[in-house]
Amino acid sequence: MFENNLSTGRMPQFPEPYWRDSIELPSFSKMTEDIKVDAAIIGGGISGITAAYLLTKEGVKVALIDAGSILNGTTGHTTAKITAQHDIIYDELIQNVGEEQAKLYYEANNDALQFIRSLVTENKIDCDFTEEDAYIYTNSEQYITKVNNEFTAYEKLKINSVYVNSTPLPLQTKAAIVMKNQAQFHPLKYLAHLVQWITRAGGAIYENTTAIDVEEGNQPRVITRDGHKIMCDYVLSCSHFPFYDGAGFYFSRMYAARSYVLGVKTEKDYSGGMYLSAEEPKRSLRYTMMNGEKLVLIGGEGHKTGQGISTIKHYEALEAFSAETFGIKEIPYRWSAQDLVTLDKIPYIGHITSSHPNIFVATGYRKWGMTNGTAAALLIRDLIMKKENPYSGLYTPSRFNADPSIKNFITQNADVAKHLIQGKLEIVNGRPEDLSNDEGAVVTVNGKRAGAYRDDKGSLHIVDTTCTHMGCELEWNSGERTWDCPCHGSRFSINGSVVEGPAEKPLKKLEAE
Repeated sequence: MFENNLSTGRMPQFPEPYWRDSIELPSFSKMTEDIKVDAAIIGGGISGITAAYLLTKEGVKVALIDAGSILNGTTGHTTAKITAQHDIIYDELIQNVGEEQAKLYYEANNDALQFIRSLVTENKIDCDFTEEDAYIYTNSEQYITKVNNEFTAYEKLKINSVYVNSTPLPLQTKAAIVMKNQAQFHPLKYLAHLVQWITRAGGAIYENTTAIDVEEGNQPRVITRDGHKIMCDYVLSCSHFPFYDGAGFYFSRMYAARSYVLGVKTEKDYSGGMYLSAEEPKRSLRYTMMNGEKLVLIGGEGHKTGQGISTIKHYEALEAFSAETFGIKEIPYRWSAQDLVTLDKIPYIGHITSSHPNIFVATGYRKWGMTNGTAAALLIRDLIMKKENPYSGLYTPSRFNADPSIKNFITQNADVAKHLIQGKLEIVNGRPEDLSNDEGAVVTVNGKRAGAYRDDKGSLHIVDTTCTHMGCELEWNSGERTWDCPCHGSRFSINGSVVEGPAEKPLKKLEAE
């Protein structure tokens, strides 16, 4: 059941990211005819827009399409930390892929940070860019060893950092690592500048244009849902989950995870910096300026999509943490984001498979899309322009690191099988007529499992809960009012339309008896 206005009434009823609410973005028309370009880019987030910008600067004629509105996916729902500090990762990378590859991962993301910094400075982009130190902190005795090992990894990789026992914020801390000279910004203000540059330079952008397939060949054709085609030399799949698989079996090599954010006006002052707890449940902190005062973005509570407790509980946990740590004057914003995690936690960036030299993919950023997404655009630009790039081997989607890839492949797909079976065997007793206004639940309709939501006006919206991707049974997401798949992370609206892939087809609408 959806708990209206949550536990205290301080949070907004409907999720809305601050980034999208604080800027007017340009709108673009739907593609209504066949076109021909050099490069077709699918996905209007940081990877797609940055790639379009870079390729246009190289004289490449581009067309970028988005299934909805640009900058309304993961990029529009990020916390927008620009940092190479991606949780406790470098010790793990050294153990699993070696020190050289771990060093390359750091350098790729640091290069992305420097690229953004230089672009903002040289073009005087007004995007609230500030230099900030990034902290990983712990108050758990059992995590101190992990933090110590991570700092040792930093030293091996020559990362500019310090080890401390406290933070400038009122966070209970036993140990922390500080990665120096990182940054934060308003991602949509930054990318809106690139969008403006792309269109002025002749690049085409289309919204509400869904790519569903690719006709392969020396000049591939991107097929849209309306039957129109984009003939091109190169296809770039930057659509969060790859809209085209190319026999890469990406659905079996990644899993989807959600996390949550509150935008809080705090009673205590927020002195600056970016923070992430080492232990679970995660607590992520940064600030942005809103009408002359600090809005503190407090995030965390990650979990696999479609699994776990009622999603409202995650927002409430963040609210409780905010109240205890800073005090709350107001919570004007709340939102959630979804991202994809690969088998070895390194994104897949490059040729979608080794047999597709002119189809590229960028996915699996593990919630660190500002730098990984920028690194993806830089790498794909170089691959298309036949330039050397030191990170192509690190990110190549065709890699397979025996440890941990084999173990994680087995674990993730066993989890998929478990949820597939559980969903089919679930006994459902609820009925649509039992729902109150603004309540959703799994119910029985005509003797079969279905999903029902009764809106504020009392109208029922009923859908078949079988995911159109691979047949798993969907679960109700009370925080976002969506139907989410616990197997591969597809999400659907109350009316059955696809919100996030890999599913491409909408859910079947049903009528109650």
